Amino acid sequence: MSCPLDKESLAKLKAFIDICIAKPDIFKFPELNFFKDYIESLGGKIPEPEMTTTEEKIPSEPTGPSEEAENVEVESDPESLLEFDTTGCIEPDTINEEIQVMGELDKEVTQEEEDLADEKRMEAVTQFSQGNFNKAIEFYGEAIMLNPNSALLYSKRGQVYLKLNKPNACIKDCSRALELNCDSAPAFKFRGRAYRLLGEWEKAAQDLRQAVKIDYDEQSDEWLKEVQPIAQKIEQHNLKVERKKAEKEEKQRQERIRKSKEAHAKTASQAPPPEMGDIYKLLQDPEIMAAFQDPDVAAAFQDISTNPANFIKYQNNPKIKTVLEKLSSKIGPNFPGAGAFPAGFPGANPTSANVPPTTADDDALD
Repeated sequence: MSCPLDKESLAKLKAFIDICIAKPDIFKFPELNFFKDYIESLGGKIPEPEMTTTEEKIPSEPTGPSEEAENVEVESDPESLLEFDTTGCIEPDTINEEIQVMGELDKEVTQEEEDLADEKRMEAVTQFSQGNFNKAIEFYGEAIMLNPNSALLYSKRGQVYLKLNKPNACIKDCSRALELNCDSAPAFKFRGRAYRLLGEWEKAAQDLRQAVKIDYDEQSDEWLKEVQPIAQKIEQHNLKVERKKAEKEEKQRQERIRKSKEAHAKTASQAPPPEMGDIYKLLQDPEIMAAFQDPDVAAAFQDISTNPANFIKYQNNPKIKTVLEKLSSKIGPNFPGAGAFPAGFPGANPTSANVPPTTADDDALD
């Protein structure tokens, strides 16, 4: 009697046993509980699984820097600590809105109000030239209330506030002037100087550059030359900081991608191969499970899977042959993986699904 298993069937069975040996964690799957019970019934011991479920092992891609990265303090770069000579800088002032009136921009100014505003402006200029800066502020305020659409009035009052060492008030007036006239050189000039008094070097340089560009004068150029070196140093420093920040973020992004790929690759290597699903479906069958509960059958299949040549010892065993016939009946042509278990083991009864139709004899032939 020939072996009840052909070479492909034995190879498939041996592959399953090899997987069990190489990856004992496979017994964590509930579908293999019957096989686990069988091994333990023979005195065998299944090692405890080292991995949890596949879903638990797959980490979601990190959305931010790792905790370890967040806990690492970046050492201070000596070049990141900029120090400047703050000589000439003053404490910021507090704006008095009751005195620094701004008027209503949507007011329709009559010719009479415009003429009267000019008179007030002239009074303010006179007071300014005499050093009466507070009186000049009052007259400019009255002029602004009459004609709040004049950019010149705001920039000139800003100049007075600059003389009073009130840079914030100056910035407020000059910013309003630039809302009304974006090409107001005096507004850029006085606001730039106010920023310099506050130590805001970049803003000071930007405004003074615009002032010199629109309407050059020696004082604007002198003020610009004072702040330009410091502003350029800050600008270069900021560019360097931004570049380092971008490089760090890119490095962290690449590290997250690398770790994510490694984690997914590790999980994929631990997962059972797709074709194992075919074996699970077969061995989960109640009839097959019941057959393997028989110690003789289980021992025979273990013996054969260890050494396919041992099938000779069981070729005349009717019990083993019966199990093979059941296996053959369960594996149809549409069963996944049937290529490894061809329909009908040697010695097994073929099923109707595997028997080709026969042609009846033609009794009419002579």
